[in-house]
Amino acid sequence: MRAAEKRRRVRWLFSLRRYLIFFALMAFVITCCMLLFLNSVLQSTGWVLTRDHVEQAAKLTFANVVLLSLLCTVIDGIRRRFMVERPVRQIIRAADRIIQGDFSVRVPPVGNADDGDGFAIIAAYFNQMAGELSGIETLRTDFIANVSHEMKTPLAVIQNYGTMLQQPGLPEEKRIEYAKAVTDASRRLANLMTNILKLNRLENQQIYPEAKTYDLGEQLCECMLAFEGAWEEKELEISADLEENVLVKTDAELLSLVWNNLFSNAVKFTEPHGTVSVSLHVEGADAVVRVSDTGCGISPEVGKHMFEKFYQGDTSHATQGNGLGLALVKRVIDIVGGEISVESQVGVGSTFTVRLERREDEAMEKPSA
Repeated sequence: MRAAEKRRRVRWLFSLRRYLIFFALMAFVITCCMLLFLNSVLQSTGWVLTRDHVEQAAKLTFANVVLLSLLCTVIDGIRRRFMVERPVRQIIRAADRIIQGDFSVRVPPVGNADDGDGFAIIAAYFNQMAGELSGIETLRTDFIANVSHEMKTPLAVIQNYGTMLQQPGLPEEKRIEYAKAVTDASRRLANLMTNILKLNRLENQQIYPEAKTYDLGEQLCECMLAFEGAWEEKELEISADLEENVLVKTDAELLSLVWNNLFSNAVKFTEPHGTVSVSLHVEGADAVVRVSDTGCGISPEVGKHMFEKFYQGDTSHATQGNGLGLALVKRVIDIVGGEISVESQVGVGSTFTVRLERREDEAMEKPSA
């Protein structure tokens, strides 16, 4: 009650102040106009005003000033109520709901005739802000849910196999099997944490590219050879068509994350005796890298989400990754100013294409391992 009474008192004081402002303005303007008018009339006609005439005119003028000031105050109050106070209340109510966590709220269109009105612009920006906050909240919620899910599986494996390892008289073969399961689950959990930290640093611009010129073909060969054991185990055919002396100027360590993830996915999703191809060619001012495989391929629906965090289109390989690899790839490509696209057909395979700006006639440095 005290707050409401205080607000009413403030409104009355504000109305009184506006009335006094209008009164002073009206009194000044009307007095000046009357003095100029009377002075002109008296000079041209030679009339003489008596005291009674002046007093009567002064009273009438004062009454007009009071009435006109009151009329202007009322009109201004009505104008402010519909053109100022109403949109302000709408914005305040929407802001209160956002404070309470409701990011679906939107400020309705302000009904002023002027589309360029300040409140209309504020409402538009407020709605845009609410939309961005809603998207961020959704991403945050999904991220937490996905992280919890991804952590739950390896933790359950570690717990279960750790319990079985405590059984007395466990055969050596079983002990090794269970210990390997615990190790693999621990490694998967560690990789998840590492990728989350990398992605967080990339998204918060805590990793700053250190650009230097180097031979892209050499880097591709080094990254591909790191997966030699994996492709030999699946007896894959590796095809490499790398153009020589293709120089790029970018962060070699960041870009190695791209090649490692693309090669890892190509080997992982290609069935035994399949083919993985890597090519590097110059197309205009760009160095174009294509990584192809003869794996399961992806559908158009999956392709729309494949660069999102934790999205895994092929759940049959979910235990081999955590859905962060392509999100890292996309973020790195954005940071270094490149482009990435994918062409895929279910049952045929996929081709990832990366375009980077090519450099010529610059001193070449070896990429970091």
